[in-house]
Amino acid sequence: MPRLLGVDIPGEKRIEASLPYIYGIGPTRAKQVLEQAEIDPNIRAKDLTDQQLNRIIQAIQENKFVIEGDLRRDIQQNLKRLQAINCYRGIRHRRSLPVRGQRTSTNARTRKGPRKTVGVQRNKDAKKGKV
Repeated sequence: MPRLLGVDIPGEKRIEASLPYIYGIGPTRAKQVLEQAEIDPNIRAKDLTDQQLNRIIQAIQENKFVIEGDLRRDIQQNLKRLQAINCYRGIRHRRSLPVRGQRTSTNARTRKGPRKTVGVQRNKDAKKGKV
């Protein structure tokens, strides 16, 4: 299993499909990196030589792609900034509600989590006729 920039990528897949395992690199950027590094995208990741791995790393660093920990940190800082300035998007993030204008009266279950049913408490004495 080859290791690129601190991330293990699957060796059995084509390198074009393995590169997106690095956070911040998707299919388009993977193609772009492989073109720049002059590597055939159909080669299996386990078959890459050390020289080819170094060319891939060099291509990623030359393009100054923000990846892995730096990208995660940037995203978290952006969310904290939105929450700190109390803008609408920040408030929606803080309350775990949809941020981009979706309806919430129905749906939005992914963001809101499972339903919390609010039921009525039954009086124990109601059946006996004491109430």
